[in-house]
Amino acid sequence: MLAPELMARVRTIQVRTHKLVSSALAGAYRSNFRGTGIEFESVRPYEPGDDVRAIDWKVTARTGEAFIKTYVEDRTLILQLLVDTSRSMDFGSGEKSKREVAAEVCALLALVAGRNQDQVGLGLFADEPGLHLAPKKGQHHVLRLIREVMAAPASGRGSSLSKVLEHQLRHLKRRSLVLVVSDFLGTEEEAWTDPLAQLARRHDVIAVRVFDALEEELPPAGWLWLREIESGREVEVDARSKRVRVAWAAAARVRRERLLGALRKAQVDLVEVGTRGDVSEPIARCFARRAARHGRR
Repeated sequence: MLAPELMARVRTIQVRTHKLVSSALAGAYRSNFRGTGIEFESVRPYEPGDDVRAIDWKVTARTGEAFIKTYVEDRTLILQLLVDTSRSMDFGSGEKSKREVAAEVCALLALVAGRNQDQVGLGLFADEPGLHLAPKKGQHHVLRLIREVMAAPASGRGSSLSKVLEHQLRHLKRRSLVLVVSDFLGTEEEAWTDPLAQLARRHDVIAVRVFDALEEELPPAGWLWLREIESGREVEVDARSKRVRVAWAAAARVRRERLLGALRKAQVDLVEVGTRGDVSEPIARCFARRAARHGRR
């Protein structure tokens, strides 16, 4: 049972993301991501000229007449959401934490996928892989996705991204769209770059980096007491000092450049979503870039 306060936040996210779902965003999703398989439809009597490889031998043997299998193109897709719920995702310097933004991203994409009749699955990870929900459709399923992202206990230090990617490599059989939603803090690029690249060769993979403005730049606000959310270590920072603010911003740029390098190596697109502002805009820009790159409208 969720606490009333947490349930209220889940409802807020649900309402907020419903408002962000537009026909343009849904159309961009549909043009970018399409199912590629075929699905069995029925059998019918064999006709001269039919491919004999399509004969259904079981039905043919039972009826004494030749029947062939017919198929239809399956345009549906599986959207697999892999969401970081480690302690660093609970940070936020404004109204929303990174975890809440991650839940908004998941809700928005799940709603857009639902409009396209696609199924949505969920995998949570912190220092170890967590809850896994099989792909499904429907509003109740979307609500559960939001609820699970918000309610998952934050545990351990760092993120077991490599383990959750390896799990997807073993179990995600059908071609899917995979979104990795994380702040990518406490992760070792060397450990997860190879499994991410392998996953990207089989599936369509997008990384969503969730960040807070305070992680990127310190305001000139005087002395600040900061606590590292995963280790609990506290440090006093003189934000009045330009040298300190420059060093803080430089460290953030180094972290981002390392991430960009790892994603380029894995050939994975990046969406960056802050804890302030509209989560749909960076996602729409990513879809537009992909459409332009592949010559789609």
